[in-house]
Amino acid sequence: MTPTELETGAHLDALEPWRAAEFAAHMDRAREHIRPWVGPSFLSDDVAGAHATLTRYAEHLAHDGPRIYGIWADGTLVGGVMFVEFHAAAGVCEVGCWSEPAGEGHGHITAAVTELLRYAFEVRGMHRVEWRCRSDNLRSIAVARRLGMVHEGDLREAWLVDGTFHDKAVWSLLSHEFDGRDRTSSG
Repeated sequence: MTPTELETGAHLDALEPWRAAEFAAHMDRAREHIRPWVGPSFLSDDVAGAHATLTRYAEHLAHDGPRIYGIWADGTLVGGVMFVEFHAAAGVCEVGCWSEPAGEGHGHITAAVTELLRYAFEVRGMHRVEWRCRSDNLRSIAVARRLGMVHEGDLREAWLVDGTFHDKAVWSLLSHEFDGRDRTSSG
């Protein structure tokens, strides 16, 4: 994917290891806000951890696997989207997102995930895109709904956070269901 100006005015671009200091500063602003909703390996505590996270994604990308993108609003990294899983040969991938509080409520996530869907379906020929989140993550579920995804069900107690198991919702969109419209102003 190439750098993209989103319908919201924010900018979507690859998060590469050279941006580790910026990502670490962003994680300082976002960490407590996203902690319940993301895996612990994503929560970088310092520049070295941020570099390790971004390097891991860069290595996956080099093998046509998962990849990560940042969302910049007014020049500040405020969140991002990613292909959590990316299996081109199988035609299936999973998308995900996160945001610091300052990045919420502007439609940036919905607009950015729409770009990931375009890439997955129109460029890479994927058949199925999945969205998985904790079943009580209402903001994430709202994005899945805005994107026109179908709720397939919940995986019971499939998400471990701080010693407690939570249900995980599974949403999906199939290639023939994707119409490519921007969804930032709907729902």
